[in-house]
Amino acid sequence: MTSVSVVAAGAEHAAVVGRLLHDFNTEFDSPTPDAHELAVRFARLLERDDVIVLLAGPAESPSGFAFLTLRPTPYYDGPLAQLEELYVHPRERDHGMGTALLRAAIQLVRERGGAEMHINVDEIDTDTRRFYERHGFTNIEPGTDYRMLCYLRELT
Repeated sequence: MTSVSVVAAGAEHAAVVGRLLHDFNTEFDSPTPDAHELAVRFARLLERDDVIVLLAGPAESPSGFAFLTLRPTPYYDGPLAQLEELYVHPRERDHGMGTALLRAAIQLVRERGGAEMHINVDEIDTDTRRFYERHGFTNIEPGTDYRMLCYLRELT
């Protein structure tokens, strides 16, 4: 595995993040606004303190991202993190980029005092489920049919 550069995105990265989310949704045949509309929305989101976006890959053309939201919880002094999306372009997969993004996300959430991270995963997506399990996440909703499963990892 080679070293992967991961940086925090700012509002100036909204177009890149919008393109990556559009690519993600298109790859998996999910309904999606176009990349421009996503970029407009990310320009607003990236100004918020409770939104984190990380980019991975070359600075001139990132090919992976992680998008997290933070929310208050009475169970910890710090926020609970929801990993909304983690995407790596297909040509970059299996080279450590997803792992680098996830590790950076966990570290950043810890630095902000977060004690738990959640991610929802399609039950039938066994490769993604294995990825999160390999990184210490636990499925808290055993499946019986097709649905989204909630994985969590305590960060303390």
